[in-house]
Parts: sequence; C-alpha cells; structure tokens
Amino acid sequence: MFNVLIVDDQRNIREGLQAMLSQFPLPLGELFCAANGVEALRLLQESLIHLVITDIRMPDMDGLELMAGAKAAHIHVDFLIISGYGEFAYAQKAIELGAKGYMLKPVKREELQTAVDHVLQEIRTKQELSRDWNHMSMQVKETERKELCMFMQGAAYDDAWVVQNEQHNPELWRNYRLCLLREERWINQPGASNAHSIEAIAYSVYGTQGCLCLQQGTQLILAVDASIDADALPAALKSAQIDAITVMTHPHKSLRALPDSYAQLMDVNRHSYLFPEKRCMLPAYMEGLAQQWQIPHDELQELFQHIGNPSSCKIAEGISSLFHKNVLRRYNVRYTQQLCRATVELIEEYERVIRPYLGEEALDIDCLRNLFDYPGIREYIQALQQQLLRLNQLYYDFKCSYRNTRDLNEAIRFIHENYHKPLDLAMVSNHVSLNYAYFSNLFKKNIGKGFTEYLRDVRLDKARRLLAETEHKIIDVTDMVGYESYKSFTRAFRDVMGMQPNEYRQQMRRKVE
Repeated sequence: MFNVLIVDDQRNIREGLQAMLSQFPLPLGELFCAANGVEALRLLQESLIHLVITDIRMPDMDGLELMAGAKAAHIHVDFLIISGYGEFAYAQKAIELGAKGYMLKPVKREELQTAVDHVLQEIRTKQELSRDWNHMSMQVKETERKELCMFMQGAAYDDAWVVQNEQHNPELWRNYRLCLLREERWINQPGASNAHSIEAIAYSVYGTQGCLCLQQGTQLILAVDASIDADALPAALKSAQIDAITVMTHPHKSLRALPDSYAQLMDVNRHSYLFPEKRCMLPAYMEGLAQQWQIPHDELQELFQHIGNPSSCKIAEGISSLFHKNVLRRYNVRYTQQLCRATVELIEEYERVIRPYLGEEALDIDCLRNLFDYPGIREYIQALQQQLLRLNQLYYDFKCSYRNTRDLNEAIRFIHENYHKPLDLAMVSNHVSLNYAYFSNLFKKNIGKGFTEYLRDVRLDKARRLLAETEHKIIDVTDMVGYESYKSFTRAFRDVMGMQPNEYRQQMRRKVE
C-alpha cells in the first residue's frame, strides 16, 4: 500500500483530489492533506509518504521550495505537480528538480489516475529492484563471510584474495582480536538462543566498521577492533543480562594472521573450561601452566578398586582428589582431557564385565566423552561422579547376584543329594551359610516356587521312577524318598498325580506291555 500527500492552499481542490483518489482502483493506503509547503514538510518528516501531489503556487512555501526542502532533509519521496496555464516555467523547474510529471488545473479524473498509477508502478519497480539488490548484497556478504571462516580454519587462498579482502575492512584488519562468545547452556538444554542479541550488542560496542562476524551458531566468532578495551563487550552483555562467556585473543595485525589467531582462540576457549568463574577469558590466564605431566594411573586404579562396594564414600573422595581444581589448573587443559579419557576407559572396562547381565540397565558413557559439552569442569565432574556411582551400584548388584546364584546352585545340589534324608529349610540355609528368611525369599524369587514345594517335587519325581522301574514295595519307596510315613507319602502323591501310588505303578506297567 502507498501513502499519498495532497498539498494545495485551496480546500475545495484538496478535498476534490482526495475524493477522486479514494475512488481509484489503486493500492493506496493513507491519504494526507496539507494547506501549504511548511505543513507538508512537517508531515513528510513525521510519516511514511510515497507520493506528494502538490500545487506550484502557494503562500509561505510553494511547491518548488517544498521539493527542495524534502531533498535537503534526505526525504525520499516522489512528486506530481499541479500548475495553471501561466505557471509552465514553474512546472518546468519542478521537472528539473525531479518531479515525475505535472497536471494542469483543473485536474481531470482520467489524467490524475493515469499519472498516479504511472508513479506508483515506478515506485513498486524501484522497491523490487532495491529488494533484489539488498538480497544480492546479503548473498555476497554471506559468501565473503564463509570464505573468511574457511580461511580462518585453515583453507588455502592466494595472495590476491587476501589483499582484496583486507581492502574491504582495512582499519579492522590493521589491529584486531578474535572474539568467541558462547552462552552458558547445559548439555541439550532447551530454550531460545540469544545469539542474534549477542551479535547486535557486539556491533553496538565496536561499531559496524570495528566488528565482523566470521562464524555463527552456538559459538559466535567475531573479529573486533583491538583498540577498544577487552572488558567493554563483557560489560555490555552483563548490562543486557545475557549470560555468556567471552574468549579473546591477543591483538593481531593483517588478515594473513587470521589462521594463527583462530588457533590461539580455540586454545584459550578450551582453557576457559578450567576457569568457569571468569566471564572474559584472555591468553594471560594460560601463562605459567605446566606443559608436561604424568597421568596418575595408580590413583585411578586405586579409585576403581572400590567399585562394587556397598559404600560409595571412597569413590566420591577419589573423584574430588583426582579432579580438584587446584590440581587441574597446574597444567595445560590437555592434562584434564587425558585424565577424563583414562577415567572413561576404565569405566568401559568395568562396564564390559557386567554388560551381559544388565538387561535394560545401562550407563550413559557417551555423555562423558567430550569435556566441552559442559559449561565448565565442575559440571563435567558432577556427570562423571554420577556415572561412577551408578557403575558402583550396578557392579554391587552383579556381585550379589553372582554370589546368590552360586549359593542357590549349591543349595539345589545339596537337596538332590539328601532328599531321602530328613531335610528342611533351616538345614539347607545353614549349609550355604545364609540367613533363614533371606534364603527363603531368594529361593522362591529365583526358583519360582517355595522350598517345601520344590523338595516335594524332587522326592515325588524320584518316587515315580522307583514305582515305574523297580519292584520295591510302596512302603519301602516311602522311606527311600524321605517321607516319614506311608500316609503322608500317599497323600502328597495323590495331591500331585491325582491317583494312588499303586494305581500309578499299574498304569505304567500297562503302558510298557
């Protein structure tokens, strides 16, 4: 929609033009009116207006002065001029000032519609060209940004390319730092990113000429003016209540130094995980860190000796000692990475032992593989300790299960060897050195039936074989399978088989015959 301003010192002409315009099948928006050039210029400064239809001769400020005033105020608007027969010289001057056309009074409806439609078509064409140009310009800038990002990360480009890109921002590449900005976010934390806000704040601090975005995403990388104090951006982010870590390099000169600057930036960024309390991480904090070390494998092995114990205190104490911040901050961050890797490898070794027995239970070892998935070392240590304590519990359960299985196997062997003797739950639980109640529950949970029922089934199974395969009297079979009386044996046999022992023997003989 296009907004139009009608300017004429005669009210009836203003209203007539407004009435005609409102009836035209044109994409018109708001229609403004002004009685002279002064009032019209004020409206142009206050409102978005695309086309001005103005009389040439008016008091206070005529149409020519209005056009000149709009041009001086850098107001981009198109003009159509209305003039009388004796004012052609004025109209000719207006055309020289950029008017899109003129109409003689009295203005005819068809001429007005044709002139306005022609101007609106021209405005629409310019807008489309402007959008295409802006889109093309954005594409060119994005291509340049991607090429700079690839060059920063080690891609090879010739000297001509370097010189050409250096000329696009000569002041910046003369003295710059690389700056990495990352939000304080937990691994897989949901929520909207503030990346665009952070980038906007950076441009407000350094200006459009002193700031250039090289990489977007969760980690924003900018080249910024090194002459501006390094604390300026962190202070602006804090003022905007955006919780982000700022990592900066030393000042560098020339675009050719960009790959080296990037390597330093990544190194400083990795070390920032050892100093989570610092909101702005600079290379100075890395000075003095030891570059040689020995991973404490003996202490790690000692820590894992406690895996599978009912108490987890030793594990928590061992983690706190091995990963104490005062220890980690003595060395280059690669020490911490190697210590984490050695710990994860031991977790995997222990997990492999019990993996066949875990079922749906599992450890989340993958979450420990990358230290830099976490905001800082403290959060990583918490995740590491959580997985170690879970491993400890699973290992303890496995040991208990293994021991219980061994005890049950021994109890079953003992039952099968002694079923013909007086036997009860107390005797068997004592044989495997387990608490009476605990053994009773363990037996039923793993065997699927209680001890008394299981012993009965073992004795009756032996009895059926003796009845079918031997000529022993039933009273003798009763004694041979451990029953104290003929009556208790026959009752148990009838309850399970649905017949008396002698009936069973006769049935089995008929089958053989």
